[in-house]
Amino acid sequence: MRKVDPQKHEAKRRQILDAAVICFARSGFHKTSTAEICAEAGMSPGNLFHYFKNKNAIIEAIVDEDRRQISEWYEKALKADDLFEELFKLMQRNLELIAEPTYRKIGIEIFAEAMRNPTVGQLVARNDAEQTAALTGILKQAAARGQIDATLDVGKLATWIAALGDGAFGRAALDPYFDPTGQAGILREVLTRILKPQAER
Repeated sequence: MRKVDPQKHEAKRRQILDAAVICFARSGFHKTSTAEICAEAGMSPGNLFHYFKNKNAIIEAIVDEDRRQISEWYEKALKADDLFEELFKLMQRNLELIAEPTYRKIGIEIFAEAMRNPTVGQLVARNDAEQTAALTGILKQAAARGQIDATLDVGKLATWIAALGDGAFGRAALDPYFDPTGQAGILREVLTRILKPQAER
């Protein structure tokens, strides 16, 4: 039996996902064929199906890749000394992602697919639950260290901070004049007013 080189396997898989993202952003999930993805990736259909059994599996992998990346960000944030600053950096990074047209288009496609495809819907719901739980963990630790107002309900606060991020995504998707990265200053002001103990505002 031929041994699989994990690095080469992952590189090919990444190549397919990158090509699929380009195609999906251009034409949407349902108008994109596997043949188009193969052409973009520069490989045969047989090669593609060796890594992903169908187009739905590629979509699911894109959702899972987003989850992995965001999980890494939150794990790193929890190790920081100043959790308020790390929370702001996380949200600023989210604004930078939202500013990318391809990311916005794929995000819209994923949300739409989550409404009609139960498997994708479950993955999106799982990602959201994990992200809210990680955000709650950061807020809880920050409150314990006195870096944010300890009287706040961190569970509800995490939900509303997540909603801020969702709202920025929606605004960027609907308003061509909305500049997400230009909102970092006012975002910091909002977070300071909401989160910091009154004496530090």
